[in-house]
Amino acid sequence: MDLLPKEIEAYASQFTTPETDVLKKLNRDTHAKVLRPRMLSGHLQGSLLSFISRMVKPSRILEIGTYTGYSAICLAEGLQTGGLLHTIDHNVELEEFAKHYIRLAGLEHRIIQHIGEAAAILPEIDEEFDLVFLDADKENYVRYFDMVYGKLKKGGIVLADNVLWSGKVLNKPEKNDKEALGIVAFNEYIRDHAGVRNLLLPFRDGLMLMEKTG
Repeated sequence: MDLLPKEIEAYASQFTTPETDVLKKLNRDTHAKVLRPRMLSGHLQGSLLSFISRMVKPSRILEIGTYTGYSAICLAEGLQTGGLLHTIDHNVELEEFAKHYIRLAGLEHRIIQHIGEAAAILPEIDEEFDLVFLDADKENYVRYFDMVYGKLKKGGIVLADNVLWSGKVLNKPEKNDKEALGIVAFNEYIRDHAGVRNLLLPFRDGLMLMEKTG
């Protein structure tokens, strides 16, 4: 489900700071060579992630769900001098693809790639984060959030993608639709969480913005 007409999205892109050459090439190559290119953050969302990161000015960023590296490169634009971004993905087949573009962006010393299951890797990362981007398997969003919450600074920001899940959140999902059920459970969990202030932004497929208050 597209929340906005394609023409409006194209117009918005036209009046948004253009992609860098590296991001433009990454965008094109992802669509040409990788399965499910719809998962790519792309120009508008990437610009929003960059904008938020530059406002937060994080020293440490965590991303769960690297895919081809587009969002990591965008998020890294706001890092403080000496800052680091940790990104986790279970797909070993995309590791070198993402690494290539991270290197082209000149960020190989600022972005640390982790390959494996996030639930196993997260306890091994001994960092306190200012900014977290959650864009992985939807049925585990609540689990990942709980694992990250203790590593998040007070006032830190968490962004969670796909929280409208193509509109499936509007009706009770089928019992076998684990990802839709995961998103519904996550949205309800965050709404009722005493330790966050949140905004569900109807942007692309839905973006949940959360600030740690507890």
